[in-house]
Amino acid sequence: MKQIVLAIVCSFSFIGMSQSTDLTSQLYDTYENYKETSIGKRRIKRADIQPLIDKYSSNEKFKVTTVGKSIGGKDLSLISIGSGKTNVFLWSQMHGDEPTATQAIFDILNFFNSVDFKVEKEAILANLTVHFLPMLNPDGAELFQRRNLLGIDINRDALLLQSPESKTLKRVRDSLDADFGFNLHDQSTYYNAERTEKPATISYLAPAYNYEKDINETRGNAMKIIVFMNDILQKYAPGQVGRYNDDFEPRAFGDNIQKWGTSTILIESGGYPEDIEKQEIRKLNYTSILSAIYTIAKKSYETISIKEYEKIPENDRKLFDLKITNANYNLMGNSYTIDLGINQIEVDYPEHDSFWYSSRILDQGDLSTYYGYETLDASAYTIKQANVYPKTLNSLAEVKALNFKYLLQQGYGFVRMTTIPNNEINSPFPVHLIGPKYKIPELKLEPGINPTFLLEKDGKFEYAVINGFLVDLKTESIKVPNGMIYK
Repeated sequence: MKQIVLAIVCSFSFIGMSQSTDLTSQLYDTYENYKETSIGKRRIKRADIQPLIDKYSSNEKFKVTTVGKSIGGKDLSLISIGSGKTNVFLWSQMHGDEPTATQAIFDILNFFNSVDFKVEKEAILANLTVHFLPMLNPDGAELFQRRNLLGIDINRDALLLQSPESKTLKRVRDSLDADFGFNLHDQSTYYNAERTEKPATISYLAPAYNYEKDINETRGNAMKIIVFMNDILQKYAPGQVGRYNDDFEPRAFGDNIQKWGTSTILIESGGYPEDIEKQEIRKLNYTSILSAIYTIAKKSYETISIKEYEKIPENDRKLFDLKITNANYNLMGNSYTIDLGINQIEVDYPEHDSFWYSSRILDQGDLSTYYGYETLDASAYTIKQANVYPKTLNSLAEVKALNFKYLLQQGYGFVRMTTIPNNEINSPFPVHLIGPKYKIPELKLEPGINPTFLLEKDGKFEYAVINGFLVDLKTESIKVPNGMIYK
């Protein structure tokens, strides 16, 4: 059984903060013991979490209630634990394609169901009753889309309550008269902390409850919790926390729940380098949310200054997946220097359980105020057209047998086939597949096109960009998840 060694200090409030800090380190370090491994990918559906909900339904520690149904008839479940007078309410996946916190919720439930951290859990459960409503928009999750089956954004339905999911959220909040609310979302991975190259891995907001952006005790407490959580995340993702603009949105649930008297903390899970499935961000959610719940139980947040809230950098949106700077580009007989901003855009397979990439140039020109998860200074390189391999192949097996590094070094980014199988949506290789009559267009860089070209230096191709992924041809590794198919 894990025990937390607490520092002996003079100030009661400092004791509370020290306890939370120690707990945070323990939570982060032992996370794998509680991670719910059955839901390890982002594209989870209601059917994936139903066995987990059933497990807690038969566990006397928890109370599980069906509190509503989606438009498509899927259950909306509330899972509660604790006996304290302070109610803490967490809801996730209001947008169907924002699942990171749903995963983290089941990690947190595993924590509460464990025999570990006995002292800390007793402190939480004696002072709080914690309520979880995971996957508020299960129909959207089924299609991995933001909106529900009515085609509306649930987070803009707090006034009219047009959809049953919105009515359920309002009814549950009101019935609990929740003291604290955690509004759990995902945001674009292209947000960065203002004026830095670092992604906004987690962004926060204590929503305003009126146009004047007044700060009452309810909103002030939300700000204090956010300051506390930001301090935690700086240890594990330094400089990677952002703060949303707090302009009042009268239709939004977060703003209204704050208005209705619940201290509301918006948490947005953004991007983290080489974390496509957001599993490190999931871990940060788990660690910071549980730590926040603990500080609410101990009331140690009360002494935190809200002045620190405004010091959190605002969100900006100036990240690309790949940024190429200072590349030499020949057009109509003249040479130019150009930056390229490239995003690797996900496209769902028909069952919405996985995805492939169809990348695009998002912007070009002077991108000196933008950043990239990956950046290449191409000042010594000239952009060249990728050509078609001269031999037409008859099967995918023949394509697979090719030496792709050699092909790219020779300037070939396209392979022609006599017939491309109808069931193939994209090329499973680091080259594009083209049909027998397809003619590749002359390379003309512009926003919206698929980024595929070579970078030449001293007569040699040293880099290739295939479907928006950078390949260093001086190394053995070729990491292109998929190419395109052009018939």
